[in-house]
Amino acid sequence: MTELEDFRAEKDELFAHHPQSPLMPEQKKEFKGLNYFPENLELKLEVKVDEFPVKETVEMQTTTGDVQSYERFGKFEFAVDGQAAELTLYQSENGYFLPFVDSLAGKETYPAGRYLEPDPLPGGRFLVDFNLAYNPYCAYNEYYSCPITPFENRLKIPIRAGEKLFEHED
Repeated sequence: MTELEDFRAEKDELFAHHPQSPLMPEQKKEFKGLNYFPENLELKLEVKVDEFPVKETVEMQTTTGDVQSYERFGKFEFAVDGQAAELTLYQSENGYFLPFVDSLAGKETYPAGRYLEPDPLPGGRFLVDFNLAYNPYCAYNEYYSCPITPFENRLKIPIRAGEKLFEHED
């Protein structure tokens, strides 16, 4: 198994059996694992983030009507299948946060977006591995409060990497 396959298997095990799983007991009974895109090495990126000279604090609405504060840290550009894209990286006391929505939202990916926590590298660079993109807990259970992806991070291109839409019986 690859490192990514091991990571995904561990996550499935946590969702199926751990007390802090976001799944409700009735969901756990039917749970057979999360759905993922195949690993896409072209979407494991090392990017240069252009830091904003002034760090503006933004209040992100959450799925339950609350707000969470983040600092707009910087922007980076990248390309997917020859199509240019740009995302804003945020920061909080918990680290770096990259929420995004792609053009597959509502069809193949969670409509409110997926999340990443990019790793900082030397020289203002970050490792942005879209293969690790995950659905927020509110994708599985409406009792969780999750930040809604800001408009500036809504892409018109598909990101065929990471976690897909969670399918479950209601």
